[in-house]
Amino acid sequence: MQNNYPFISMLRKYVSSSVLLVIATVAALVVANSSWGDLYRSVWELPIAMSIGGFNFFSHGGHSMSLGEFINDYLMAVFFLSVGLEIKREVLVGELSNIKNALAPIIGACGGMIVPVIVFFLVCWGHPIMERGMAIPMATDIAFSLGCLSVFSKRCPIGLKVFLATLAVADDLGGIIVIAIRYTEHLDLWYLLFSAILVAVLCIGNWQGVRTKAFYINTGLALWFCMLQSGIHATIAGVILAFCVPANIPKGTKFYIERIRNKLRHFPATVVTREDRNKPVVLSDEEIALLKSVESSSDHLISPLQDLEDELKIPVNYEIIPLFAFANAGVNMAGMSLMNLFSGVGLGVFLGLLVGKFCGVLSFTWLGTKLGIIRLPQGANWKSFASICMLCGIGFTVSMFMSALSFPEEAHVDYLNDAKLGILCGTIASAAVGMFMLNRFLPKKGEVPVELTSLQTDDTKA
Repeated sequence: MQNNYPFISMLRKYVSSSVLLVIATVAALVVANSSWGDLYRSVWELPIAMSIGGFNFFSHGGHSMSLGEFINDYLMAVFFLSVGLEIKREVLVGELSNIKNALAPIIGACGGMIVPVIVFFLVCWGHPIMERGMAIPMATDIAFSLGCLSVFSKRCPIGLKVFLATLAVADDLGGIIVIAIRYTEHLDLWYLLFSAILVAVLCIGNWQGVRTKAFYINTGLALWFCMLQSGIHATIAGVILAFCVPANIPKGTKFYIERIRNKLRHFPATVVTREDRNKPVVLSDEEIALLKSVESSSDHLISPLQDLEDELKIPVNYEIIPLFAFANAGVNMAGMSLMNLFSGVGLGVFLGLLVGKFCGVLSFTWLGTKLGIIRLPQGANWKSFASICMLCGIGFTVSMFMSALSFPEEAHVDYLNDAKLGILCGTIASAAVGMFMLNRFLPKKGEVPVELTSLQTDDTKA
């Protein structure tokens, strides 16, 4: 992967994906409110086309997509493909595969989705247009929240890290379901039928053991186009494709490892001297065939799901998400003030993230522990756990995405700007308060958490 992205691989040594996301957000705010603001906004209106004759792949309803729509509908479908692959892996072999491990973050995620919606609804109650934004404060941003937690990585129990990561994944799954249901208005039955046929083709390919990534990617592109035309939000195609990508190795790892060893035994041993290093390497046809067989066998050792997830990690974290942030975080502050946070959509989103997420995750988890269904992550107490609950209010990427769906810019630009202001302020406030609480309540360096001390005492008594 690093060879495919040499510049980004070098960038990763100095800048994390969460820091790059912050830089893109700040840059968008600065440019949008500078003398380049009109140019910034006009860039996203530029038409995008990939045409063959009269057919344009990047079109909707016969009209070419703009650059902004391309980012929000196509590139975000790739983002949700990456999220879907992660969710499937977690369900099969990760934290979500064990019901006891998965139950705590799932219950917490349910509270973190339900309570912010209630908070938003109470603030905007009685206003049908404002109520469209109820889903905006639902999601937790994985990159931002884990980036804040990484500051305390040496002091934070691993159980809290796993809880936050798993909750963010479950949040994304909930957001995906909401997008599929809430933001589908007009359906084209023919394209819906074509989409269903393509999903069946993907499922049959998985069932028949088709492992070629090109098959899934090309079919997924066709599925994305059909879903875009059908009326269902096209990003859902990324999630459906992810769940259809195979995660198994049919013949097992042992078969392919033995095959590689057998092939390498037939490869002639050569001694390369210092003088030979700059000479052209010419292999025989037999040697080339052996090496290609080894390469094919090594490819089969990694499941298509994990291979694709790994390939998408760098472009999604270092290209797609920062570009999405730069395109969507540019709130025009002209005529706006922080007073917008004290009423309407801005207040609903702000309180939904800062108060709703915290109260929802904490209260649902507390209730689950009192009922004996779940228990706190190992090494955590209620104070450190509450700090993690506060970080759950960091909602950026998916929240920005939902705001664009809830309030289309051409019809409700004022509400959209208020929502973005609420997201930015709610995210910053949640991050600041959460990091303050973490610094205050996490055990200091070299200090043993109270829970672990009590466990050790119990073991000694036993």
